[in-house]
Amino acid sequence: MSEQGVAEYRIEDLSHHSGATVRTIRAYQDRGLLPRPERRGRSNVYRDTHLARLRQIAGLLDRGYTLASIKELLEAWDAGRGLGGVLGLVAEVQGPWTDEVATRISRAELDERFGGKPDDTAVEEAVDLGVLERVPGREDEFLVPSPQELAVAAELHAAGVPLPAISGHLRELRGQVEHIASRFLEFTTEHVFARYLGHRPPTDADATEAAALVRRLRPLAQQTVDAELARAMQLFATRHLQSHLGTVGQPPADEGPAPVALPADTVRAVQELVGPDQVAAFVRAATERELQARTMNALAERAAGPPVA
Repeated sequence: MSEQGVAEYRIEDLSHHSGATVRTIRAYQDRGLLPRPERRGRSNVYRDTHLARLRQIAGLLDRGYTLASIKELLEAWDAGRGLGGVLGLVAEVQGPWTDEVATRISRAELDERFGGKPDDTAVEEAVDLGVLERVPGREDEFLVPSPQELAVAAELHAAGVPLPAISGHLRELRGQVEHIASRFLEFTTEHVFARYLGHRPPTDADATEAAALVRRLRPLAQQTVDAELARAMQLFATRHLQSHLGTVGQPPADEGPAPVALPADTVRAVQELVGPDQVAAFVRAATERELQARTMNALAERAAGPPVA
């Protein structure tokens, strides 16, 4: 401590208080990230401003910034443009994009939820996919980032889907969803955020406004995907149903049954009449009734004999 009550540090002390190594501190100085210390005799003297700057750098590194980007941000800070809005934008983007709360599950509970038979290969696959995360120091416990995703896997397995098939499907689905997310970000960046990102780094006011927009637009991607998934599921589930219903009442043939597509208007009318869940039963009953009626007519005509001329 100096005589004026201002904290002063040797480089070793600065290293101790900041958590950065002496080598790292010198490297930051060489790259212009950290101001040069005051030279006093044969010693270098650092102050609280150096310690605060090292903590800023560490925080930005934790947020995923590169050293080059950090230098630009700090230069903006030094020029009086401020970092509050930029850091708020970073926090908004890097914050959770779901309301789900991570939970923990023991290995015994995990095995029980998936049929009661331990499967180390499946567990390793789940860890690799991030469905499970290991808890340091606890071999028999896992963190579950998305309990909903684990519940879906458990339901599919209970319905008879093998675990390797579930993992493979998740990998495929993840690639497709990441593509959707990438396209949504490109779309919103082009039409919404481009005007805020013209400066590097953006001004404090622009970054604050962009952060507010992120909060507003965040749910839109999921809402859009939910709506489109519901539409697609109804469309393709109806087609699958029509394909299977095309074989009702048809005798097996050597070349295999040929699917018969029902008109979309007919399917919609049946849905309105009996509900989506009862379409298959209604069509089956209607088909059987028609077949019985034609059989009765044929038998009656046969019993009556040929028409009299």
